[in-house]
Amino acid sequence: NAIKWAENQLGSDKYTFLCLSFVEDAYEASNNIEIFGGSTAKESADEYSLNQGDIPSGAFVFYNCYGAINDEYKNWGHVGLHIGNNDVIHAWNIVRTDNYLDVEKLQPAPGWTSPEYIGWSPIERICKGYRKRE
Repeated sequence: NAIKWAENQLGSDKYTFLCLSFVEDAYEASNNIEIFGGSTAKESADEYSLNQGDIPSGAFVFYNCYGAINDEYKNWGHVGLHIGNNDVIHAWNIVRTDNYLDVEKLQPAPGWTSPEYIGWSPIERICKGYRKRE
């Protein structure tokens, strides 16, 4: 189960600046599959057609988030995995849980903007076109 896998990573700094890898790994590692999205959280958000309103458990929750990586400044985005009760588990400086709207209040890394919630995508859309790992 993706949420259990993600919760087992709580406190880890292995995914710092790798929020998309974290949520993808939660599904891929726990289900022995490979999913295909964008190269960044923002690219994935654009691909998945975001929803508003009540967020189901297991959905990817997306944010705008601007900053520089390797001297390239752009909207890289941010993403977390909805775990119920309006909470997301996500990779920030460490893997942590927060209310999905409180993510907007987190202290950003130097030179980065605070995340801005933009919507969610259900796991059925995230896993569209998945491939079983051999």
